[in-house]
Amino acid sequence: MKKKLLMLLMGTSLVMGLAACGGSDDDNGKDTASGGEAAKIVDQKCSGCHGGDLKGAMGPDLTKIGSKYSKDEILDILKNGKSGGMPANVVEGDDAETVAAWLAEKK
Repeated sequence: MKKKLLMLLMGTSLVMGLAACGGSDDDNGKDTASGGEAAKIVDQKCSGCHGGDLKGAMGPDLTKIGSKYSKDEILDILKNGKSGGMPANVVEGDDAETVAAWLAEKK
């Protein structure tokens, strides 16, 4: 019984980890800065850990993250990760700039 539970937990962790790193790059990052584009990127690359509503899951609640961090601080976290589980480079380049600006507005 314990072995089955352990395998279930490991499998779930693997799926959630892959979901956080996944996401397609269909538009090659050509659209920028609109809330719709940022929301699309976050849904594809961040919702696995932060939840589809950004209220947190494995990762913390991001609904008011702009009241805690500036755009530049959020961008730094996206680029370099953060201790506690946020991996580096989940969102990169222009997409990272778009997401950081959008999240910084959440206060």
